[in-house]
Amino acid sequence: MNVLFIVVDDLRPVLGCYGDKLVKSPNIDQLASQSIVFSNAYAQQALCAPSRVSFLTGRRPDTTRLYDFYSYWRVHAGNYSTMPQYFKEHGYMTLSVGKVFHPGVSSNYSDDYPYSWSIPPFHPSTEKYENDKTCRGKDGKLYANLVCPVDVTEMPSGTLPDIQSTEEAIHLLNVMKTKKQKFFLAVGYHKPHIPLRYPQEFLKLYPLENITLAPDPWVPEKLPSVAYNPWTDIRQRDDVEALNVSFPYGPLPDDFQRQIRQSYYAAVSYLDMQVGLLLNALDDAGLSNSTIVVFTADHGWSLGEHGEWAKYSNFDVATRVPLMFYVPGMTTSSVSQGERVFPYLDPFSHILGLVPQGRSKKVVELVSLFSTLAELAGLQAPPACPETSFHVALCTEGASIVQYFNASEEKVEEEKDDRCFNEEPVAFSQYPRPADTPQWNSDKPKLKDIRIMGYSMRTVDYRYTVWVRFNPNNFSANFEDVHAGELYMVEADPNQDYNIYNNTSHGCFFKKILGFLKH
Repeated sequence: MNVLFIVVDDLRPVLGCYGDKLVKSPNIDQLASQSIVFSNAYAQQALCAPSRVSFLTGRRPDTTRLYDFYSYWRVHAGNYSTMPQYFKEHGYMTLSVGKVFHPGVSSNYSDDYPYSWSIPPFHPSTEKYENDKTCRGKDGKLYANLVCPVDVTEMPSGTLPDIQSTEEAIHLLNVMKTKKQKFFLAVGYHKPHIPLRYPQEFLKLYPLENITLAPDPWVPEKLPSVAYNPWTDIRQRDDVEALNVSFPYGPLPDDFQRQIRQSYYAAVSYLDMQVGLLLNALDDAGLSNSTIVVFTADHGWSLGEHGEWAKYSNFDVATRVPLMFYVPGMTTSSVSQGERVFPYLDPFSHILGLVPQGRSKKVVELVSLFSTLAELAGLQAPPACPETSFHVALCTEGASIVQYFNASEEKVEEEKDDRCFNEEPVAFSQYPRPADTPQWNSDKPKLKDIRIMGYSMRTVDYRYTVWVRFNPNNFSANFEDVHAGELYMVEADPNQDYNIYNNTSHGCFFKKILGFLKH
């Protein structure tokens, strides 16, 4: 089996197949209709580089020792094998297109080539214009805005990075078909990462009058200040800077909140078009019956919930991601040669919602991707890591989730007698902070500035987070020095607005998180 691994930057599950009624995502929904879809999948840290290095190595951020952008795990933590490297060592041609590893120091300025990839990774030539002044303002001048619908013909080279990535990925699929070579092709899409720069025609899908504010656009009364992320990166865009919003909590004007939400959805539909073209090409090459397709994101993105924007937190809106697996003959009956599985669907023609082939509500983590994909491809699963694994090159800290693929196992939940000690699956995320109150570097503290780590545990029932003293010199967390805590019950408070940490006894949750971190 080949592998097509699609990873999207900053995509929360606002997709038709996740029950979103507004977003037009027919191609991703079509993929879901042939896949097992996980509705409770979480990233290990809501920041690009740490999340990607975590799921590509199958190790948690405390093991990669990457909480920012500024170290390469092979030098700084341990010489850990990666998922693509494992496939390469098992005879696969491994190929990277677009943003798969986070570029820069954290992947050795080479996207971890040649360890992970058979040929040098492809980056779109127009990536370098992403943050330039390419957004036309009302005055006709060009700005570096957050909200940036564009006329693609006016863009440098007359294109956008994700369009170039799709073209390159399609080219590589055809090369692989001709060579009859088994492949692991990773395709990383930039949008809906900011700036929200996408072809302006996608705005038509989302008239502003249909766009609401977040259901909870205020900072929750009992939110510990350490948990709040002040969305500094957004404040630096020209259009947001012009609004002169007070730091750190000052809300954005309602009409501008709607514009951000509108452009985020439009960018998702633009992404959907790229995914549709790519999957259609998989069909064209006759590879749909021999290729596993995985679709996910590195983390989510707040759209005004809790008065927050961007990622940089432990809330579901920042940590929850779409995750689906298409496995020919397993999630769908076998496809006969030449049969279309993924005909391209135009997001502009309204398409009736397709439902996922199978859905699992089990709580799962991206750190499980490595072992899961190895198992699905029929490779020997990498061993589980020992308690301390800095010296172990090949092992993973995330167990395979293939056992959850049989969706019929969704039996009625047993009575929850003891929420503390039942063996339900748990997802762990974490986020570093430089101080107890929001600072200019709270969203992205450098390692040397980290003083507090928020460890967060999500089950089907609750999210429990403790913010504890952290020492960046020896990477140690002191659980005897708890600065703040959060506890949200999912059923009563799905949006995580009412922190009941201070009026609930939570000793058992604390023991559970401690027990986990010891292992």
